[in-house]
Amino acid sequence: MLTSLAIRNVVLIEALDLGFAAGLGVLTGETGAGKSILLDSLGLVLGDRADTGLVRAGTDLASVTATFEFATLPDAIRTALTEAEIEIEPGEALIIKRRVRADGGSRAFINDQPVGVALLRELSRYLVELHGQHDDRGLVNARGHRALLDRYAQADTGAVTQAWQRWSRTGAELEQARALVAAARADEELLTAHLAELTKLEPVVGEEAELAAQRADMQKGERLSADLVALQVLWEGSDSALAGMRSAARRLDRIATEHPLLAEALAALDRAVIEAGEAEDLLGAAMDALTHDPLLLDRIETRLFELRAAARKHACAADDLPAKMLDMRAALDAIVGGDADIARLERASHDAALDYQAKAEALSVLRAEAARRLDTAVAAELAPLKLDAARFRTAVVRLPDDRWGPNGVDAIEFLISTNPGSAFAPLGKIASGGELSRFILALKVALAEQGGAATVIFDEIDRGVGGAVASSIGERLHRLAGGGQLLAVTHSPQVAARGTNHFLIAKSSEGIVTRTSVALLNAAGRQEEIARMLSGAEITPEARAQADRLLEQA
Repeated sequence: MLTSLAIRNVVLIEALDLGFAAGLGVLTGETGAGKSILLDSLGLVLGDRADTGLVRAGTDLASVTATFEFATLPDAIRTALTEAEIEIEPGEALIIKRRVRADGGSRAFINDQPVGVALLRELSRYLVELHGQHDDRGLVNARGHRALLDRYAQADTGAVTQAWQRWSRTGAELEQARALVAAARADEELLTAHLAELTKLEPVVGEEAELAAQRADMQKGERLSADLVALQVLWEGSDSALAGMRSAARRLDRIATEHPLLAEALAALDRAVIEAGEAEDLLGAAMDALTHDPLLLDRIETRLFELRAAARKHACAADDLPAKMLDMRAALDAIVGGDADIARLERASHDAALDYQAKAEALSVLRAEAARRLDTAVAAELAPLKLDAARFRTAVVRLPDDRWGPNGVDAIEFLISTNPGSAFAPLGKIASGGELSRFILALKVALAEQGGAATVIFDEIDRGVGGAVASSIGERLHRLAGGGQLLAVTHSPQVAARGTNHFLIAKSSEGIVTRTSVALLNAAGRQEEIARMLSGAEITPEARAQADRLLEQA
């Protein structure tokens, strides 16, 4: 709950430190004393727009610091703080500070750590619930009505949320599988044709390089063929150089013994003949290697060109063609397998849809029953609040299929009719300021056990009523404050008398300087303030006696 509020240089407030406790706190004072300044100050720490008009004249900086303390920090607040990387130790207070400069700049802090205003607005839903003349939040906002009704019904919405998530997940998987199969089917004919071509071609990894090498060797043979033939003529035949060397060696062999030099010459000539013979053998081997069948060359070139053409067609290297074939077979196989997968996912999606619808229908029935109970409970509160001609209805409307979601199949909204025969309409669009506050009070009483923000504030809920109605309002505010914290800005002595703590807001002037102050009243001060509220400017003994009676009754 809110335990303290420190305000500096906000409009008419120079410096103000307020402490708050559990129960019903009432704030009273003459009209124009500055009650709205307190609410505007609190609005700053809850993320309202930083209006430079709030900065007190003659100063450069306004600041508001609010302290909230919890026995156990609510999970929603802890989650929001954790996401913002702000850690709060168990038992540690939540301190929110907002500074506004006269030149328009503003900054926000939580426990001395700078934060964005968006985080303050997020936390405000769990910290303070404000109901006033121009309320557009809290119970007036239809976006929160579903959660309120579900809490009132004690409904387990988690099962519906999980069923929706399961249905959504299987539906998304089904659509993805269908898209993949559809894309494969669109290419099925082309894939089949391409696979047939490659199957007929039967490419092998490394084949292109081997064929290219063979082709290169054969092309070399074509270029060297003339020289090889000429060399063959020189080395072969009876009149070839090699034949002459062999003949010379035979003649020399017959006379080599006649002189040592002839023997040496014979030895040298024998070596030459041997070398020449080896050269002849190598030339023969080279001719065999480089001589080719033109038909074989043609077949090699044809195969090589087919491989390279297929590679260009499929935008890959020739060695990648076998892998391409595998991919094509896998894609075609996936069509068959995809059909089976689609059938499986269709069954799963159908089952998930039935499960979701069953759980959502059960939740819808529970909501409808709770709506009837809530309508009865609110109706019982209207007459004592001088709203006996009004009617309240919780509308549980079936949503079209395309708007179903994790919260079920219903749209929930609180509607009212203020006059007999008039149509029902949303809370904030039909009720006047005073009526709206009393409707909200009736709702809060009916929903009292369902929780809400840590601190609830009612701003002039008793406007335009008095007597028994004001007493009824005070009694209900006191009841709502039990076990929690509720603050009420009031002009009604009947409401003020119900307060656990009573704050008096006053305005004073010194020359041209006007200041607003707030004081926590003791018992005597409460009697005097309530008497003033009863009698006006002149406090009479009768007013004081009536104030005593109100306090005793409270």
